[in-house]
Amino acid sequence: MSAISACEKVDGFTRKSVRKAQRQRVGQGSSQFAVNSSRPSAPEISAPPQLKDASSTEQHELFVQKLQQCCVMFDFYDTVTDLKSKETKRAALGELVDHVSTNRGVLLEPVYPEVTTMVSTNIFRTLPPSDNPDFDPEEDEPTLEASWPHMQLVCEFFLRFLENPDFQPSTAKRYIDQKFVLQLLQLFDSEDPREREFLKTILHRIYGKFLGLRACVRKQINNIFLRYIYETEHFNGVAELLEILGSIINGFALPLKAEHKQFLTKILIPLHTAKGLALSHAQLAYCVVQFIEKDPALTEVVVRGLLKFWPKTCSQKEVMFLGEIEEILDVIEPTQFKKIQEPLFKQISKCVASAHFQVAERALYFWNNEYILSLIEENNAEILPIMFGNLYRISKEHWNQYVFNF
Repeated sequence: MSAISACEKVDGFTRKSVRKAQRQRVGQGSSQFAVNSSRPSAPEISAPPQLKDASSTEQHELFVQKLQQCCVMFDFYDTVTDLKSKETKRAALGELVDHVSTNRGVLLEPVYPEVTTMVSTNIFRTLPPSDNPDFDPEEDEPTLEASWPHMQLVCEFFLRFLENPDFQPSTAKRYIDQKFVLQLLQLFDSEDPREREFLKTILHRIYGKFLGLRACVRKQINNIFLRYIYETEHFNGVAELLEILGSIINGFALPLKAEHKQFLTKILIPLHTAKGLALSHAQLAYCVVQFIEKDPALTEVVVRGLLKFWPKTCSQKEVMFLGEIEEILDVIEPTQFKKIQEPLFKQISKCVASAHFQVAERALYFWNNEYILSLIEENNAEILPIMFGNLYRISKEHWNQYVFNF
């Protein structure tokens, strides 16, 4: 390495935008294969007869044959090699999707290991580190998976397999096990949002059909979030996992188990400290509100937790916190409101007086909410002394015309 290139590599004072321009980042890549020009081509595959043309007695054998054929992998870094075989495999995958979607009686017991082997071979892989160390999900385009033309069909086939009316969890549990779920969850760190969307639906179906895997799914998601909060500060699939958890929380039986309450206090509340909160805040707030609707007694724990982690230097996060507080107050019970009104409105009073007009404006929106306004009026003797000073001051002094005239 030359002296110049070494300096460029370690120069921490180069502006981020300049470094991005220097990199000329490629928008597509495949995590299936490392770049290796000496890698031999995959064996050519021939197209067997179509499933729709086979007799009923031949269909099962042909179905298994196509599943095995689709285990052949191709290098999608190379856009000129194996084109015929790639197209043959893509067509076979399309046939498999149609076959399992429209036919009954095709999921015989010998098919289950063949299906899981084909799916595992095609989608389970070690995700490479991002080719953009400064990747900002809010600003940058993600690196898309080059093998998606095949991977999309594999994911769609597996989803149709799980949703087939003849699907038997008792048979499938020998192959779709804890190891399978763990590998599936690791894929949620994929940069490609198309893959994460399919994975979300697949994991949701697995959670619904395999009762014995539910505790494992929750535990592994907990572990992913703990590493995200306290170690890596980066995981691409946080929003998708929270979306799944929103449905899971909605199905919790009452009274809530201690395990579920601990998940709220040890995982969901600390998740509000994440740097990438904006990417998953809507899903996170939904999960929190679901808990409060399940058990109103958790309201005080939630609100005090949010106040503990209230952002001090990020106005964008403050606006998000205020939005979440409004969602909580929309479903709060009057008895629970009395428990948190003093510390909560001390914080709201600070927000009303914020020099950042969006924070002040968002805090003042509370007075446009009829239910929150009724709660304030019922507890006016406690809340007015907290709010009056700052409300009066901004009405006279705030620099922003909207806040000034509120």
